[in-house]
Amino acid sequence: MFLLLFFVLLIQFLSYWILEPLASFLEYVLEIKSFPIIALIGLIFLFSAKNIEQN
Repeated sequence: MFLLLFFVLLIQFLSYWILEPLASFLEYVLEIKSFPIIALIGLIFLFSAKNIEQN
């Protein structure tokens, strides 16, 4: 059980160590005030991709 706990803590530490700089960068670039624009672009892309598939 301690071995399993050790592996879980190791995976959590490594994922934080690898993904934290990326998350920090994305948080800086994609600020909350630009979220509606990004969401609108994402929705337009999502629904336009479905229209392309139907044609």
